[in-house]
Amino acid sequence: MENKDAKVGFTDFAETWNGRLAMLGFVIGLATEYITGQGILSQIGLM
Repeated sequence: MENKDAKVGFTDFAETWNGRLAMLGFVIGLATEYITGQGILSQIGLM
């Protein structure tokens, strides 16, 4: 039986925000690569 009032674990609220923040991070990563002309590994010195 599932508790609808749960505030931890895989709740709809947590998954919604997780998806939104992942999309935001992806767009910021693409924008950074476009602006600098370097990939993420080059930016942090691994390549």
